[in-house]
Amino acid sequence: MARILFVCLGNICRSPMAEGLFRQYADTRNSTIEVDSAATSRWEVGNPPHPGTQKILKKAGVDFSQMFSRQLESNDFYYFDYIVGMDKENIADILAIAPKDRTAKVASFMSIVPGKEDLFIPDPYYTGDFNETEKLVRMGLAPWFEMMTKG
Repeated sequence: MARILFVCLGNICRSPMAEGLFRQYADTRNSTIEVDSAATSRWEVGNPPHPGTQKILKKAGVDFSQMFSRQLESNDFYYFDYIVGMDKENIADILAIAPKDRTAKVASFMSIVPGKEDLFIPDPYYTGDFNETEKLVRMGLAPWFEMMTKG
């Protein structure tokens, strides 16, 4: 089974949005991809998604009742196939704590979106633009699904 972990700073805005929307995308295609999300920081551990992310997920019909922020752990680097950061700071933080012998590949979310490889997903906690975050996340759903399902 393929496994993907989406990571952002607090695991309350971007990464749970990516987790929920990607899980829904995969489920509608009868996929068994395991999806989760985590934070690089401890600031929000145990908290549910931000109200702005909840609004996006609710509108999409995604159940977020069991989503709670958690911090990235060392065993994640061996359990998941991909650990996907939302921006360059997330990637730097992920790589800074990654074990040298990790098996997970680390990538930025937009790195596999044709024509958008150099973009990052801005943090709506600071920008307030959860719709922009949703738009960018949705651009990556099909490319990440394809990446995770190719044999």
